[in-house]
Amino acid sequence: MTTAEDTLEAVAARIRTHVVDMCAGPEGGHLGGALSCVEVLSALYFSVLRVDPRQPGHPDRDRFLLSKGHAALALYATLAERGFFPVGELAGYGRPGSRLMGHPVRAVPGVELPTGSLGHGLALSCGFALANRYAGRDSRSFVLLGDGELQEGSVWEAAIAAASLRLDRLVAVVDRNGLQLTGPAERIAPMEPLAERWRSFGWAVREVDGHDAIRLADHLAAAPWEPGRPSVLIARTVKGHGLSFLAGRTDSHYVTLSPRNHARALAALAATDAAR
Repeated sequence: MTTAEDTLEAVAARIRTHVVDMCAGPEGGHLGGALSCVEVLSALYFSVLRVDPRQPGHPDRDRFLLSKGHAALALYATLAERGFFPVGELAGYGRPGSRLMGHPVRAVPGVELPTGSLGHGLALSCGFALANRYAGRDSRSFVLLGDGELQEGSVWEAAIAAASLRLDRLVAVVDRNGLQLTGPAERIAPMEPLAERWRSFGWAVREVDGHDAIRLADHLAAAPWEPGRPSVLIARTVKGHGLSFLAGRTDSHYVTLSPRNHARALAALAATDAAR
């Protein structure tokens, strides 16, 4: 958890640097979508989730599922910073013998389930929430979805089920960065008004600046927002946030940073950090 000297913003800055470093490795990585959700993960793991890195399988833990599993870089960096495994292990991302693969796997401490086949995370999180209810636990289940992922019909089937089962210990976060591999999400499959769409499925809905870690933490900590309703937080974000030469661009989706662009990215992050 954070201290007065180690704020959510400082944690997010370290996580963002780790993501950039991993994308400078030989395999590269899904840079844009990892950078867009850094503050969401910082808020969850350093202010909201009831988890213990020393006991990652504790039965009373809160569950988190990264449904947009291609953002694994951000999750790995967050788990390492939170103490689930050594930060030094991040340097081996994507290398032969590393457990840090392109999408999360259960070999990594703190990862609940393998993810990355889009459209399944919300249904799986419904299962977590329902299991906790039957076990009499007050644990919450959180899931992070990509906005392009909302084009999967299975997401909306799960949304219907969650509302009908009154799973108010279930919290979804939508990383609304507006871009997917093939272009702007709204051009490919319009979803707006997105908040009203979720409300029509029976969810309690809030919207927030997805790069404001403090406001994210406040909203997520307060869930459930309405008794008997699952909660969804629409986080308005920027793909590739923090890197001016890639932010808001589709080609930030998957990047292998050259030595020159790696140095350029680190300089951009350092300038942002200095300005905070």
